[in-house]
Amino acid sequence: MAEDLINSFMGGPDENGRFGLHGGRFVSETLMPLILDLEAEYENAKTDDSFWAEMDDLWTHYVGRPSPLYYAERMTQELGGAKIYLKRDELNHTGAHKINNVLGQIILARRMGKTRIIAETGAGQHGVATATVCAKFGLKCVVYMGAHDVERQAPNVFRMRLLGAEVVPVTSGRGTLKDAMNDALRDWVTNVRDTFYCIGTVAGPHPYPAMVRDFQSIIGKEVRTQLAAQEGEGRLPDTVIAAIGGGSNAMGLFYPFLDDESVRIIGVEAGGKGVDETMQHCASLSGGRPGVLHGNRTYLLQDGDGQILEGYSISAGLDYPGIGPEHSWLHDIGRAEYVSITDAEALAAFQLSCNLEGIIPALEPSHALGHVIKIAPDLPSDHIIVMNMCGRGDKDIFTVAKHLGFDMKI
Repeated sequence: MAEDLINSFMGGPDENGRFGLHGGRFVSETLMPLILDLEAEYENAKTDDSFWAEMDDLWTHYVGRPSPLYYAERMTQELGGAKIYLKRDELNHTGAHKINNVLGQIILARRMGKTRIIAETGAGQHGVATATVCAKFGLKCVVYMGAHDVERQAPNVFRMRLLGAEVVPVTSGRGTLKDAMNDALRDWVTNVRDTFYCIGTVAGPHPYPAMVRDFQSIIGKEVRTQLAAQEGEGRLPDTVIAAIGGGSNAMGLFYPFLDDESVRIIGVEAGGKGVDETMQHCASLSGGRPGVLHGNRTYLLQDGDGQILEGYSISAGLDYPGIGPEHSWLHDIGRAEYVSITDAEALAAFQLSCNLEGIIPALEPSHALGHVIKIAPDLPSDHIIVMNMCGRGDKDIFTVAKHLGFDMKI
């Protein structure tokens, strides 16, 4: 059953919602009762067979899980070295991993009697998933999206509006994911009675980081089962790799393997134009330091006075100046490695996937693939890499075309 995701693996926050020094619950007094109600509702749901039965049914018949674990044969041959598998969560309904978590949160919202759902989105995939599930259940949906992201992710903006959502462009700051989350939190404070905030990543105040991770852990759980079926009973991946903005797709892949010491875990941040003092990147672990943002303590891009910096990435979904607190903890204890990939490297990986496997990836997993390209040739042929292909590239074709100098005019 799906609750095995919660019960099978060790680790998690302490009673205060902290992963080591990270996490916690830094919110206004107005929001604290809502947070505590959500925590209680989720604690009840974790042991409620009817909750997981509904999740299992929707994951199977609405989302289309399990998503395939695909052996990328041509890519493996081209790079030499390690055997490369892609966990194809881009084949989910709505085109990304985001719906895994949105279903869980909106089922909780309905149980709590909430009729209005708000969400933040960067690349638009979380917004699309939220709008989709709200349409299915007849709930009002408002999505906050940075004005810059509204422009570069126009296909997803149109999809959200087709699904009946109100998309609110956010013009503060640089008009990206950080700013959208700021405005969503302001909305929540002023609409506490009927509104549920559906957070799209493993960040925010407790219990969001652990709750979102638990819902996304279906990814790694499926990988364990699928790889054993394809490679032999008991076979684990040698390396798992995923891209990280806030980090929900990565935690979903990583969490079921945290207790397997033989499995190397690598998270790939957005290196933008290069990780240096100019901060034209979004690599919080490589170029940041701990601070508090959006209700939790974690590594952040900030100046000497503690002011949050804007950061930069070609990828809207990775364009966030922080990272989920559990990733910060895994970094601190050395259980996971965190690296960065530049825009140029991600674009090269994007094209390689198109040309060799006929898979058009989103720019987010293109960063993870960029690191696979770096390390696979130097690994033995019996080494298995599993990379999470967490989103498809429909939404990014205009951005990629612009950077590759292709004229999209018909």
